[in-house]
Amino acid sequence: MKFDFDAEYFNPQHTLDCGQVFRFTPFKEGYKVLSADKVCYVHNDGAKTVVESDSPDYFYNYFDLNRDYSEIVKRAKSYNIPLLTRSAEQCRGLRMLNQNREEMIYSFIISQNNNIPRIKGIIERVCAALGERKESEFGEYRAFPTSAALAAADTEFYRAAGAGYRDEYLSAVSRRIAAEGICGLERLTAAPLKAQLLTYKGIGPKVADCIALFGFGKTDSFPVDTWVEKIYREDFKGGLKDRKKIAEYFVGEFGEYSGFIQQYLFYGKRINL
Repeated sequence: MKFDFDAEYFNPQHTLDCGQVFRFTPFKEGYKVLSADKVCYVHNDGAKTVVESDSPDYFYNYFDLNRDYSEIVKRAKSYNIPLLTRSAEQCRGLRMLNQNREEMIYSFIISQNNNIPRIKGIIERVCAALGERKESEFGEYRAFPTSAALAAADTEFYRAAGAGYRDEYLSAVSRRIAAEGICGLERLTAAPLKAQLLTYKGIGPKVADCIALFGFGKTDSFPVDTWVEKIYREDFKGGLKDRKKIAEYFVGEFGEYSGFIQQYLFYGKRINL
């Protein structure tokens, strides 16, 4: 089954390549995207972006296609910040994904102090070993492991998968989630959610912001990494040093649009707009 969407406001490359997701690979004329236990093929076809999947409703929501991004782009440009204006205009097809929450918790634990190729490699090795084998019209793939499956693995497994010092974090957090679930997190607004995430072993402020934004859809979040610090100094002429305070500054400036604007700024800076 397939559906399409206006390519002006749905660019697969910009959406997948901006650091919010790790389980995708080039495939045919576009990308194969994996989320939880599902898969889709997304590609451009002229003025349309086409998504093919056995789970069309899931991926319609996953790509946030119920939201009007023309209004978000208009709001971003209204601040008259040169980098933000350029990025929002040229990357207006970038969409915030509605990703599986547990998958995002583990993925962003793996992401800390790491680069994207290594993050993707670790995740794929974990999935290959612990994820359920699935078949699709786009070939065989592995589902993201359940928390129970992750909890059953020991720290040596995660170390062998390349997780390094994060092995203890993955082991401890998966055991906790397998025992408690995450229903308690799902009911929280952004600030208490981040505070609760900080109680999980190995989750610091930046990772908590990433999980809140990319896993729980808390768009009043603004993850700060070295790229965002650079943006803050060079494009906002800011003098704060503490990342937590920098994040608070940006949320104070952009409110409920913070997460969208963070992605425009981050991606625009990385591709030298």
